[in-house]
Amino acid sequence: MRGDAAAEETAAELRELGAEPVLVRGNVASQRVVDEVAALGPLDALVHAAATGVMRPALETEDKHWDWTLSANARALLSLTRAAAPAMPEGASILGISSLGSVRVLDNYTLVGASKAALEALVRYLAVELAPRGIRVNAVSAGVVETGALEHFPNKEAMLEMGVRNPVGRLVTPEDVAALVTFLCSPEAEMIRGQTVVVDGGWSLLTNIRSTGA
Repeated sequence: MRGDAAAEETAAELRELGAEPVLVRGNVASQRVVDEVAALGPLDALVHAAATGVMRPALETEDKHWDWTLSANARALLSLTRAAAPAMPEGASILGISSLGSVRVLDNYTLVGASKAALEALVRYLAVELAPRGIRVNAVSAGVVETGALEHFPNKEAMLEMGVRNPVGRLVTPEDVAALVTFLCSPEAEMIRGQTVVVDGGWSLLTNIRSTGA
């Protein structure tokens, strides 16, 4: 599976840097994965970057699609936080990866957009609750990034075209997102709490851009 290959590639890169990655395969919203994360011991950072969802217009979705999407994209952050936060040291950081679909309407993005909005609301509540423990909680909202996730969009080409129509004139890269995540996990971000920080090249500042259907 492509997801497994990507995880192995990332793990190999981390090993070259001297880290010891532990790969846990499974549904991020499952109790088994939560238990395995809890068993890892104290974490300095917890980043919820997993995302899934049914890409259809709202009237073509079913309740099971809603349950699956909200469970993986939003509830899983709460489950993982409940498991990890009690052992996390002061100065630790929890991050959720959101998207501009949480506040902007994108074609076929109803369920994922709603789940990302729920994720951002959860981040605000967790930030306040965990602040006395010395744990920061924030979210990163990225513009269009060309990754394997785009393969699930029926309007992939339109999304890519939209993504470059920002003031910078290029797509957001994984490195752009990683740099922001690294900063928010650092001591320099001590007083950033409960925020959704946008990295989109200024795309969301414009009023005349909208995704188009395939």
